[in-house]
Amino acid sequence: MNLSVGDTHEAVVIEKVNRTHIVKYAGASGDFNPLHHDDPAAQSLGGYPSVFAHGMLSMGLTGRMLTDWLGAAALRKFGVRFTRQVWPGDTLTSKGEVTAVSEENGQKLATIKVVTVNQNGEAVVEGEAVAAIG
Repeated sequence: MNLSVGDTHEAVVIEKVNRTHIVKYAGASGDFNPLHHDDPAAQSLGGYPSVFAHGMLSMGLTGRMLTDWLGAAALRKFGVRFTRQVWPGDTLTSKGEVTAVSEENGQKLATIKVVTVNQNGEAVVEGEAVAAIG
């Protein structure tokens, strides 16, 4: 794969997150924190209007954009920070932008800034990935 600084890729990674997505992720991850599946708990324990998706669910969806674009075997590093909750009804779009291309131990690497936004353009995940591109 040949990438250059400034190259981008964008994809809708999920349309209208629903409670079933959230509960399925809880089951897959083993994270049954009531903030993610129990409205009264989310309201009383955290002061949230409702349950919200796990941060790692939004990270995983962001990672899917990267692997669809670059291939799973290409990823060398991937890290994010969670910047906003993902609520039922949110649609998430992830974008990657190549910010640097370098060579390390004879392998060409691309550093990629990643951001996932909700339908209002608000970032819910921001981070960086490094991928082998040659």
